[in-house]
Amino acid sequence: MTMTFGERMRALMGERGMSLRGLARTIHYDVGYLSKVANDRKRPSLQAAQRIDGALEAGGELVALERSGVSSGMWDGDFAFDDEINALEFAERVAASDVGNETLTRLELAIDDLATAYPSTPPGELLERVRRYLSYVVRLIDARKTLSEHRRLLVVGGWLSLLASTCHIDLRQFPAATARLRTAAQMARETEHAEIAAWCLETEAWQAVTNGDYRRALSLTQGAQTVAPRGGSAYIQATAQEARVWARLGAGPETRDALDRVAALVSPLPMPDRPEHHYRYDPAKSDAYIATTLSWLGDRAAEPYARQVIARMESTKDGSPRPRRAVSARLDLALALLASEQFDEAGQLTLMAVTSGLLVPSNYWRAREVITTIEAHRMPASVELREAFRELYAPTRSDQG
Repeated sequence: MTMTFGERMRALMGERGMSLRGLARTIHYDVGYLSKVANDRKRPSLQAAQRIDGALEAGGELVALERSGVSSGMWDGDFAFDDEINALEFAERVAASDVGNETLTRLELAIDDLATAYPSTPPGELLERVRRYLSYVVRLIDARKTLSEHRRLLVVGGWLSLLASTCHIDLRQFPAATARLRTAAQMARETEHAEIAAWCLETEAWQAVTNGDYRRALSLTQGAQTVAPRGGSAYIQATAQEARVWARLGAGPETRDALDRVAALVSPLPMPDRPEHHYRYDPAKSDAYIATTLSWLGDRAAEPYARQVIARMESTKDGSPRPRRAVSARLDLALALLASEQFDEAGQLTLMAVTSGLLVPSNYWRAREVITTIEAHRMPASVELREAFRELYAPTRSDQG
């Protein structure tokens, strides 16, 4: 009589001296799932059968049993599979899942928590949290699940890879950032998720801005707007990023046109329940972007605008204070003050930003730009500023300052 999959699996485990937990560690499967398979309470997926077969050196025997559907529960090797039974089996396998809605819902909520933590969490610390979730998602990829659950899991993987890439950019770990972005873009293609695809392009554009490659950044922001759902957060963010790039290129009319488009898109937006969510645009985020853009453009309105943003980011008007955004706003104000030769205050603000412990490496170049200008004017504060910047920059030293 032909042995069932579970019977042969248990026999092989005994022959190899391998416990269920040892097998689970070897093939990176859940021990509970393997227990059900070994006792013929759950039919393994083809991929699971292949991994078990390989680990137990079964030479394809277990894979053949999985393909034949031999099980003590409802499959019999001598049973004639007519069309009706085939249809029933197919429906059952499509509905079968070792993942479940609750697990996926928790993962989706975790993404919101991680994206909301982004503005207030050191990028290295947040990256470790994202990595742990990604490792869990990778394990779930091999589990049996419905087509709908598979798509949801890929979307989760896309968002997590995108956020990991952003953390790598903040840490100036560009090769890792590029690899993560490619993975996120692949997940976006697999699931036809236009929002993730657009965020991938926008994130790549930000990386190009931090490297001073403004023409490439411009092309990427415009590409993101083409891909993104119109009016969505990725679309607005890409438009705002386009305005900043035009400002770096010194193109006043184009900068103001982009800012006008952002204003029209943001004006109907309500303040969200979680305004710090990195992938959801909100009015406060728009104010911060305008302050940066005007400062880079050298517009006279930059100074009062940046002061307004600092006050807003340090207040509880729109929720909790946002100290990391306030640090960036201080650099915006410092740059605006340089244009009117207010070097002392510009130096004080930059020193506050540099010594705050909240300035991420991807923004070091902004501080360096202010410090270089203050040094060029031989201001007394320049020595203290340069020393503080060197102390900040030394541990990462991933490019030259």
